[in-house]
Amino acid sequence: MKFAVIVFPGSNCDVDMFHAIQDALGEEAEYVRHDADNLDAFDGILLPGGFSYGDYLRSGAIARFSPVMQAVIKAAEEGKPVLGVCNGFQILLESGLLPGAMLRNAGLKFVCKTVSLQVENASTMFTSLYEEGETIRIPVAHGEGNYYCDAETLEKLKENGQIVFTYRDNPNGSIANIAGIVNEKGNVLGMMPHPERAVETLLGSQDGLKLFKSIVKNWRESHAVIA
Repeated sequence: MKFAVIVFPGSNCDVDMFHAIQDALGEEAEYVRHDADNLDAFDGILLPGGFSYGDYLRSGAIARFSPVMQAVIKAAEEGKPVLGVCNGFQILLESGLLPGAMLRNAGLKFVCKTVSLQVENASTMFTSLYEEGETIRIPVAHGEGNYYCDAETLEKLKENGQIVFTYRDNPNGSIANIAGIVNEKGNVLGMMPHPERAVETLLGSQDGLKLFKSIVKNWRESHAVIA
């Protein structure tokens, strides 16, 4: 499986994402610049964390207009797995690929620590190797990770099983303790915690590796050739 790691001006977690895919997962990864306009050669799209365009205006607000985002939207519409982590999640929200918005952390301070998450939906292409209700440990590092949506959207997220991860001890004030959500189709995941920083025991946790393995497993099963 071949992954595109999208690099915006100000991305700083692209190397972590590349390492997680190529070295820990053992799959192919390639950096793709923000000014690229075609992602047809890739099977999965990854939007890493950082401070795209300096987080001017709002986090992800300028990156949303990068040429590559039209290709990301096209890939999402084609059903390819798209994962946005931290700033990548913020970009997915700004681009309309996911509902809701991101606010400043409730404490108005940057939060950087490992947190406990609960797997709320283990039936997505990103979580099928986890157990429903499983607790995992994943690092966070953000100043604007306070997920917000209106009551109608929240109810819809709950009804459709789109809330994938929740915080056990909410570090930023996110509504309903939301840490990660998918689109209705189930192929676009945005999450504030960094699974790419939890792929090796040396890093303190391997809990993030299951997410990437789930993507590969489900992609291969969906592309299996029936004899």
